[in-house]
Amino acid sequence: MKHFTHIADVGRRGAYELIERAQYLKRDGLGERFSDRLLAMLFFNPSLRTRASFEAAMVRGGGNALVFDVGKGLWPLETVDGTVMNGDKSEHIREAAPVLGRYADALAVRSFAKLEDHDVDHADKLMRSFREFAGVPVVNMESAREHPCQGLADLLTLRETFGDLRGLPVTLTWAPHIKPLPRAVPNSFLLTAVALGCKVSVAYPPGFALHEGVLAEARKLSFAGGGHFRVTHDQQAALEGAAAVYAKSWGPKSEADVTAFPDWSITPEHLRTASGDAFFMHCLPVRRNLVAADAVLNSEPKKFLDQAENRMHVQAAVLDWLWNG
Repeated sequence: MKHFTHIADVGRRGAYELIERAQYLKRDGLGERFSDRLLAMLFFNPSLRTRASFEAAMVRGGGNALVFDVGKGLWPLETVDGTVMNGDKSEHIREAAPVLGRYADALAVRSFAKLEDHDVDHADKLMRSFREFAGVPVVNMESAREHPCQGLADLLTLRETFGDLRGLPVTLTWAPHIKPLPRAVPNSFLLTAVALGCKVSVAYPPGFALHEGVLAEARKLSFAGGGHFRVTHDQQAALEGAAAVYAKSWGPKSEADVTAFPDWSITPEHLRTASGDAFFMHCLPVRRNLVAADAVLNSEPKKFLDQAENRMHVQAAVLDWLWNG
């Protein structure tokens, strides 16, 4: 059974083909590709773009979606095997997932990292449990480890702008925030970008490293796809020559203070350090004048809006691949 929960589910070639399919669907429309299809969506965490873009893709393709907020109108779910369920969680994933799988043609799940143990988040057990028990294809709407639909949307945006992605220099830089955030977005951008041949400079302060397992996977993908990446604590050096600058906050609770590096907030000067005409990328939502200055977010081109729109197109491509081959 096909799933789309990690970039490894499709590999370098599959990621490229999904982006090509998304370009085709964006140009020619969905028609009735999802006629009589039903997508069940489970949100353990809040969403704006993810929920709206998946629902829009289903409706535009002639299908429908069921949306559940776990713990709000849906029983709180237990996910740990062997637990004595004498607390506030009324239903186990081993029953909930296969029941929903009997109602719907696919499940889409969104559940953030807990940020308590880096290795536990990297293992992505909840997403893997849904794959095991659902009985239908499972799509990752952001998990503890990856946000693969966002990664595809990011690379579709770059391809629309530059065409050939091979050797394209881009920078992925950490940015300040008011609280620690998951690593799923930077993980997926790095993995997808190197798989498609980009030259990625990853910059973050000491103490905010990505998981070695993700870096090892990125090395394999870069070798297969002709991409390249380097990791540095020098943001200025990472910016030099970049065609695009992707800012994202991340870092577990146990690591350094996420407010301790205000100079990492993106300003017009950072973009000028890159390539003069480099543009800013972000997955949204973005905290203005913390992650990036108003002058950056208000300037043209607003590629982060293209990224948001492209979520709908790549997700339509993923669902089309899962259901229609």
